[in-house]
Amino acid sequence: MFKKLVIPAVMISFTLSSASAETVRWARAGDAITMDPHAQNEGPTHALNHQIYDSLLQRDMSGAIIPSLATDWSALPDNPKIWRFNLRKSVKFHNGASFDSEDVVFSLNRAMADGSEMKELLSSIKEVRAVDSHVVDIETNGANPLLINNLTNMFMMDKDWSEDNDVTTPHDVAKGETNFATMNTNGTGAFMLVSRSVDEKTVLKANPNYWGKDIYPNQVTEIIYTPIQSSATRVAALLSGEVDIIQDVPVQDLGRVSSTDGLQLATAAQNRVIFLGLNTVEGPTSELKVRQAMNIAINRDSIKKVVMRGQSDPTGVIMPPFVNGWTKELNKYPAYDLDKAKALMAEAGYSSGFDIVLNCPNDRYINDEAICQAAVGMMAQIGINVTLDAKPKAQHFPIAKGGDADFYMLGWGVPTFDSHYIFNYLVHTQTEDRGSWNPTGYSNADVDAMIVSLESETDLSARNDTIAKIWANVQDAQMYLPIHNQVLNWGMKSNIDFDVQPEDQPHFQFLKFN
Repeated sequence: MFKKLVIPAVMISFTLSSASAETVRWARAGDAITMDPHAQNEGPTHALNHQIYDSLLQRDMSGAIIPSLATDWSALPDNPKIWRFNLRKSVKFHNGASFDSEDVVFSLNRAMADGSEMKELLSSIKEVRAVDSHVVDIETNGANPLLINNLTNMFMMDKDWSEDNDVTTPHDVAKGETNFATMNTNGTGAFMLVSRSVDEKTVLKANPNYWGKDIYPNQVTEIIYTPIQSSATRVAALLSGEVDIIQDVPVQDLGRVSSTDGLQLATAAQNRVIFLGLNTVEGPTSELKVRQAMNIAINRDSIKKVVMRGQSDPTGVIMPPFVNGWTKELNKYPAYDLDKAKALMAEAGYSSGFDIVLNCPNDRYINDEAICQAAVGMMAQIGINVTLDAKPKAQHFPIAKGGDADFYMLGWGVPTFDSHYIFNYLVHTQTEDRGSWNPTGYSNADVDAMIVSLESETDLSARNDTIAKIWANVQDAQMYLPIHNQVLNWGMKSNIDFDVQPEDQPHFQFLKFN
């Protein structure tokens, strides 16, 4: 979601003698969209904000949930609709203010306010209450055994700081709004913001009063974060030693990085699926047979082999294997069949094809624009004339989310590791509180009711049965054309000991130097 920026090598050239061994120069393809911790629900934005802000609980580098600002939590035995969180004591914000329950109540209410992209994660919450200065109760509309899964990216802000700087509600990125929190921060995290130049460089320094300084390695004293959209320039920066770690090594350069002395390549499956979305209410794609034809005209094996150089996991469902609800049967993808696709097009009345625009990001997912280019060629084989419109994510996401695209690419990570997250954002009818990333027009009242029921179903077997029913409806509707699950490749200097995190979030307090 940014203006296109190709950074020449001179702009990212840092002399190696200018920083100590504890400095980490970190690069990836795109920048964070905002520093406001509730304004966007987007991977690179969360990754940067995680260095500065803390949540009540978080996922570690293996993806496991661990305590953060809450030391422990549980549903009350006499009332399973209430979760109680005991807060960590003696925690300070970066400005020296103390963290307590008022900040939690404020932050969660802020995350549920208009303009927040995080509110769908909290849709089951009825009320957040401070029991005392370091105990908070969260009451849900029905018993919600998976509430904690929704809190790992829910950052805590300083209530007084927010009020003093008039940022009690998030800014609406889609409307072009900004606020003081867009560029300024005050968290409790391991790092403090020193300077920020959007799309160029963000500098962070270690928080000397970090509550976790005796819990985690905390060997990094400074982070220099540089978004570098150009794949060639990003790899060149790593090879030359100008940066220490890049999150998205281009697939064509994997061998080059892994074989370079002083560098290492770390690879892991990512909790993210890449797919194409379709308008189901207007135009040719409103016809189910057209959507079915497009689905079987996609040669996923070819994309894996040619575009991704083997670094992808083709799939038939918009759900990564990490997620509750995933099955091998759902994961099966349809056979590539041009003859059948052409027959379906003819049955739908489009034997001569049609014209359509494919909206695609060019700085968000691995080889995103190249995948879209491949899809353009594949659609042409069944008579669909596709015009590719590739833009930086800052421009692409509002188009895709706002319903201004008939055909678009999206990638979806699942921080809750549960199907409900996918359903609530991508499947539920688009309303003020749900379905914010479902511009396809798909709407099914029965499915909506099942989605909502997942938030209070305590019988996990019954809940999983409902999840399976919802997936059956989604697969039948085919408003999304799954492509593959992403594979993560982080390149880094060999003196760094750092696991690849399945959500593609490097939490630098965990990093160690060899």
